[in-house]
Amino acid sequence: MKKIILNPFVVIVLIAMTSLSCSSQFSGYDKTKTGLYYKLYKVSKDTTLARTGDYISLDIRYTYKAKGKDTTLFDSKKQMGQPVKFQLMPSDFKGDLWEGIRMLSPGDSAGFIISADSLFLKTYKMAKRPPMIDSNSFIKCFVHLLAVDSPQALKNKEGETLQNYLTTNKITAQPTPSGIYIIESEQGKGMKIDSGVQVKLHFKVSQLDGKQIYSTYDHPEPMSFQYGKRFDTPGFEEAISTMKKGSKATIIVPSKMAFGEQGRGNLVPPFATLLYNVEILNVQTKAEFDKEAENKKKEDEQKKASAKKDESMLLQKYLKEHNITTKPTASGLYYIEKVKGTGPRAEAGKKLKVNYKGTLLDGKVFDQSKEKPLEFTLGQGQVIKGWDEGFTMMNKGGKATLIIPSSIAYGDRSMSIITPYSTLVFEVELLDITDAPAPKAPPKTGK
Repeated sequence: MKKIILNPFVVIVLIAMTSLSCSSQFSGYDKTKTGLYYKLYKVSKDTTLARTGDYISLDIRYTYKAKGKDTTLFDSKKQMGQPVKFQLMPSDFKGDLWEGIRMLSPGDSAGFIISADSLFLKTYKMAKRPPMIDSNSFIKCFVHLLAVDSPQALKNKEGETLQNYLTTNKITAQPTPSGIYIIESEQGKGMKIDSGVQVKLHFKVSQLDGKQIYSTYDHPEPMSFQYGKRFDTPGFEEAISTMKKGSKATIIVPSKMAFGEQGRGNLVPPFATLLYNVEILNVQTKAEFDKEAENKKKEDEQKKASAKKDESMLLQKYLKEHNITTKPTASGLYYIEKVKGTGPRAEAGKKLKVNYKGTLLDGKVFDQSKEKPLEFTLGQGQVIKGWDEGFTMMNKGGKATLIIPSSIAYGDRSMSIITPYSTLVFEVELLDITDAPAPKAPPKTGK
């Protein structure tokens, strides 16, 4: 569950590295004593102002002036589909965006005009301005403040939510000194979980309202880790130490023993109590685990060697059973045209929109686009090599079957139900061809 979290506004601004030319008048905007230009569009009845340290939720849109017209750089509602949430930071300079947000109450909407130089270099801590931005440029920021919560309010709310959960679910277990609750449904036997042992387990973690955050059951294999090395939250690791092989338990972990007042990006909000459902599958010494891992490695290598040897035979059998006489390309790709497209030919560098269904040679479906077509840029390595080659033979509106050997698919890797050295069969339809957007500069994380 470890994850790198970036400041949400850094991500937003890096999407939008361009400038806004505007006159010195900023018609329709007022100016604060600190030099911030602002315009209020909607004023709510709520009088609670956002303060530094508060947790806020807002919709935000950035625009710039291009060819005399305001053009949207970023719109959180359209591009994220959800509000931006973060803890309001202290101002980096007089008249910055944080100062503008502190002028607002929940329900208020406003626009701000800020020097691009100050915004990029001071607020977003970029090493230098993007090359297309000059020191006289400006960015317009439109903000709709949705909610404001103080740290204390969220902390109080967490306590109330936890008590309601305990009462509703008739949980009478007493918390440990650290505040976690361990409700064991099955007692395990065997080795005690202590520093250095290897633990194999399945677990699911969610918020108290039932919203799932992560589950090992969604993956082909259970999780394995060496106890004593940082794995998850302190509360989760404390509870694991009380369990043995075969144990099953529900663990309630308050935020102080989880992700605290910062939360974890959009996955875990600040001051969130977490609910774990845990099943301990095995507990081994490190020596036992290493021996098992070595045996499994040898077994996997033998399976791969066998699969590599059998791939050609299985492919030829498939071709014979399906009466396919098409000759392969130099790479081994079989391209079987079903419908000749009447539109333009697909070319490297073009953006394609396609429908597809992927199956193994035995007919098992491993992936398909269903109602949502896939979009990708041809020839950029965004898809497997067999696709990059196959679609260059198609015209818009065309349909085809691509039989792709593992050498231009996933090779010796396992992907979902795709085992090493698997030949893949795709039924594809080329819906549209457009110009791909110009490549963006790689984002800077400040690290």
